[in-house]
Amino acid sequence: MKVVVIGGTGLIGSKLVGKLNEYGHEAVAASPNTGVNTLTGEGLAEVLQGASVVVDVSNSPSWGDEEVMNFFRTSTSNLLKAEANAGVTHHVALSVVGTDRLQGSGYFRAKQAQEELIKASDVPYSIVHATQFFEFVNGIADISTEGDTVRLAPVKFRPIYSDDVAAAVGRTAVGAPVNGVVEVAGPDVFQLDELIRQILGDKDDARTVVTDPSAPYSGAELKETTLVPGPDAHIAETRFADWLMRQQ
Repeated sequence: MKVVVIGGTGLIGSKLVGKLNEYGHEAVAASPNTGVNTLTGEGLAEVLQGASVVVDVSNSPSWGDEEVMNFFRTSTSNLLKAEANAGVTHHVALSVVGTDRLQGSGYFRAKQAQEELIKASDVPYSIVHATQFFEFVNGIADISTEGDTVRLAPVKFRPIYSDDVAAAVGRTAVGAPVNGVVEVAGPDVFQLDELIRQILGDKDDARTVVTDPSAPYSGAELKETTLVPGPDAHIAETRFADWLMRQQ
């Protein structure tokens, strides 16, 4: 089948395109770099011709509250309208575990708005909720840093390898629409502050990790299980320690 991957030149998108093509599907990477712009609608009608499935793994270029909300609302609306016109029968979107529990964050309010647009559309859909990627764990420390101090809440955290995310999205894309949410997470459950403390210590990073139950996560307050999936989640195989070892 023809699968159009919006954001197909990014971290997840490029891996997804490769996996789908390996299994004999016609996967097309669509992004501004390839002449497809979901914000303006440029190139959408052309790239969706003959497509059965559209997978949206795109992300906002700006994380300001207003900008990110405009991105997800505009791009998703344009995409769903173009899909309906083209006869696309399955819309798949990548989102984040805990999105509905992180509404204190402008970014996650925008992701929630994206999901609500998808659910209200006439296009059959599947939404994949993934936990944080291994590749972005260091970034959590960076956005939580003030001076030489990293403030993090002592909450459960279950990161996942981007390859495993791409595989989960690919399985969902070639399956029947679930008209609901599929969750995917890594195999290891950590405590967020302890994991970041260990990672920074292993890198001889001079920053001090302070455990603070009120520390925000991308602007949102956390409870113990905000960042982890429910009991029906698909659990990927790649362990964080094994991935870290391969990065050295």
